[in-house]
Amino acid sequence: MTAPLRFAWLEVTGRCNLECTHCYADSSPRGTHGTMTVSDWAGTITQLAAMGARDVQFIGGEPLLYPRIVHLIIHAREVGLTVEVFSNLTAVSETQWQVFKEYDVRLATSYYSDTAADHDAVTDRKGSHARTRANIMRAQELGLTLRGGVIQVRPQQRAVQAQQDLKELGLTVVGADRTRAFGRASRGAAPTMADLCGHCADGKVAVGPDGDVWPCVLGRFISLGNVKATPLADIWAGPATRRARSEIEAAHGNMPAQSCTPPQFLPMCGPCSPCVPSVGHCDPRIADAPAATIGSPSGD
Repeated sequence: MTAPLRFAWLEVTGRCNLECTHCYADSSPRGTHGTMTVSDWAGTITQLAAMGARDVQFIGGEPLLYPRIVHLIIHAREVGLTVEVFSNLTAVSETQWQVFKEYDVRLATSYYSDTAADHDAVTDRKGSHARTRANIMRAQELGLTLRGGVIQVRPQQRAVQAQQDLKELGLTVVGADRTRAFGRASRGAAPTMADLCGHCADGKVAVGPDGDVWPCVLGRFISLGNVKATPLADIWAGPATRRARSEIEAAHGNMPAQSCTPPQFLPMCGPCSPCVPSVGHCDPRIADAPAATIGSPSGD
């Protein structure tokens, strides 16, 4: 029997105002919103709710740049889905803040350092650290649910200090991850199923700006179908999805991915290995061991 579909990433745009050096989606200001219309997206959201999905995450690119993002958020909440918006939090409109508050929207963001120079070197945009940090504080003031994640991108990056900074700002959920070899971070290398965590298409899928359905946002090189041509329920129960699950499991030795402590930044995914640099191990028995120190006191 086909496992229930519980979660979906909705990548509403490939456009972003930043150009992070490790972006798995290769997003930038040159990206587009794709060919999915707002009606296509609303229909997909309705299908997800009808299939018993519980949660969606709007992602990009920068999802807050999508012109009808507020409409889609409200629609998702009205059909009973929990909504999280994964944003760089550099450009949030007053209308968006109001919708986040009124419709109990959860937020997630990436944060790369406690220093502006270090953070901005990753995003390739001067001033991005100041804007993200200010809007993290705004989200806290509004009482919104916000989780943060720190991705280790640069050798001397102040990643541990970034995690501490987020905690001092009041965030109670702060994850970490290493750079994954997809998109710009792959440096031209072709992705493989072995690069994935092993939990892709296991109760979750991703839908891209052109309607393509993938096992997850990192597995965009694996096509399961297209929601503009085929109902999502048929894609989920179809042969391409079953084949992808089988091949992903085989690539990981038909074994669950190794457990990490602490969990990865994306809680809807299973843990990957190797573990993040700030942990340095994947053995829960040594969960209380001191984390490895990353970066230098002075930064780059």
